Amino acid sequence: MTASKKLFVRTFGCQMNVYDSGRMIDVLSARGYEPTETPEDADLVILNTCHIREKAAEKVFSEIGRIRALKDEREARGQPTMIGVAGCVAQAEGEEIVRRAPVVDLVVGPQAYHRLPDLIDKAARGEKAVDTDFPPEDKFTRMPAASEKRVRSGGATAFLAVQEGCDKFCTFCVVPYTRGAEASRPAGALVEEARRLVDRGVREITLLGQNVNAYHGEGLDGREWSLARLLFELTEIEGLDRLRYTTSHPRDMDDDLIAAHRDLDRLMPYLHLPVQSGSDRMLAAMNRRHTRDTYLDIISRIREARPDIAISGDFIVGFPGETEADFEDTLDLVRRVGYAHAFSFKYSPRPGTPAAEMDGHVPEAVKTERLQRLQAVLADGQRRFNEGLVGMTLPVLFEKPGRREGQLIGRSPYLVPVHAEVPAAMMGAITEVAIESAGQNSVGGRLAVPTLHATSATLAEAPL
Repeated sequence: MTASKKLFVRTFGCQMNVYDSGRMIDVLSARGYEPTETPEDADLVILNTCHIREKAAEKVFSEIGRIRALKDEREARGQPTMIGVAGCVAQAEGEEIVRRAPVVDLVVGPQAYHRLPDLIDKAARGEKAVDTDFPPEDKFTRMPAASEKRVRSGGATAFLAVQEGCDKFCTFCVVPYTRGAEASRPAGALVEEARRLVDRGVREITLLGQNVNAYHGEGLDGREWSLARLLFELTEIEGLDRLRYTTSHPRDMDDDLIAAHRDLDRLMPYLHLPVQSGSDRMLAAMNRRHTRDTYLDIISRIREARPDIAISGDFIVGFPGETEADFEDTLDLVRRVGYAHAFSFKYSPRPGTPAAEMDGHVPEAVKTERLQRLQAVLADGQRRFNEGLVGMTLPVLFEKPGRREGQLIGRSPYLVPVHAEVPAAMMGAITEVAIESAGQNSVGGRLAVPTLHATSATLAEAPL
């Protein structure tokens, strides 16, 4: 029997990239590739790239240089090795990658992962193997089902891509150019995939999309379904205990979705709702097409529907033209909302985006100073949220070993990590934990009597 080839995928960036890496593994497993944990063992190394961070392309070329050394070592031992670049940098910089790094054997954009076997064949023949087109066929229907081995190795949580692409065209963002227009998968395919995941031990599913709450797929009744309608359907799956979704846009946070947070116990009390700035002037320059007040109104309505909900957000500081007054508006919004968690970044221009051509770029030193001030306020809010959990008893889904012997780490409903000394056999179980301590990024506790529950009312009264 011929030995299988080894595949190593290094993933950068967002949760959608994590999902896509898994699907590439599924596609290539059917081709005889077996995943490996180290690139040194791999016959094929794929870098699944992200274009969001600063100097993303340069970081990819640096990584290619490191992988090239491994390729040279392996091939000196008579072990042919391929290098592939996938993801958003591949989509945006495909021809440039081939020109600057001839060592790369194949380049594939996010819409063409189902065509990976054909690209590998072309590369093996010495042909140019670049596919960054937006194909007419749906990649999801062309890819095999997630392999049982990979799903089981992933534990009790899983991602499920329900929507991809973006029609919003924020002036700072490359996603519409690298992921294409918004497209939603049919609800029937999603329900089927979710059932397969649950059959293989998954208890919590996070629905993914660049604008996940813009979901508008064909429903089981032939009509167009919203994300709220899909969530209601998924909660009917026996054994699926928890649902989440990310990433949302304020413009698509409709009444039905807010009501789903009120009515669905399995929909976890956590919402990632990026705002980017607290200044209306900056929001207009970013083409966010919502205002500070409309965002705050959404937060008010979602908290009325689900008082204990944890809010997460994204922020950009130093956007072109940002003044100190604009930045102070952002700090004020952060204090008003009281975020449980947030991601914050200095603005960096992306080639081809409108913001890159704007006047009024903020000096790097100013951006750095503002980011430090913002992160201090965000860290204070996160710490106080975590401290507000002390004294409560929360259902925790344990998913991985902790740092200490006999310790496991799990997910609280609010996505705050929980560590506790519990038997290893409880991995994958949802268990009540009494929260006794709080740190900046996690909380600690001990197993509790199962009948003790934290309620929406008690968390809503916690000091934030």
